[in-house]
Amino acid sequence: MSFELNFIWIGLGIAAAGYFIGNGLRNFKNPILGMWDDDEDDDHRLLKDSMVHQFIGIPKTDAEKLVEEYPDIPHLVINGTVYYPKGKLREWLARAGK
Repeated sequence: MSFELNFIWIGLGIAAAGYFIGNGLRNFKNPILGMWDDDEDDDHRLLKDSMVHQFIGIPKTDAEKLVEEYPDIPHLVINGTVYYPKGKLREWLARAGK
C-alpha cells in the first residue's frame, strides 16, 4: 500500500515540475516581458523603438504612426537608434490620454 502511495507522490511531483517548467519556457524567446513591471526603479530604462508597441500595448504599425504623428514624444537618438525613456514615455502617455 505505501509502495503505491510513493508512486502517486512521485507522479504528482513530476506533473507539477512539468507544469512549472512549461510555464517558464512559454516566454523563453521573449524574455523582455519582465521589463514591463511598474517598478519606480526602472523608470530610467530605455526602450528601443521596436519595443514601444509592446510597452504601450498596441500593434507595431499603430506605434509607428503614433511616433510619426506626435514628434514631441520623448525620445533619444544614440548612434542612429531611437530609444524612449520608459518613465518619460509613461508620463507622456498619461498626459496625451487626457
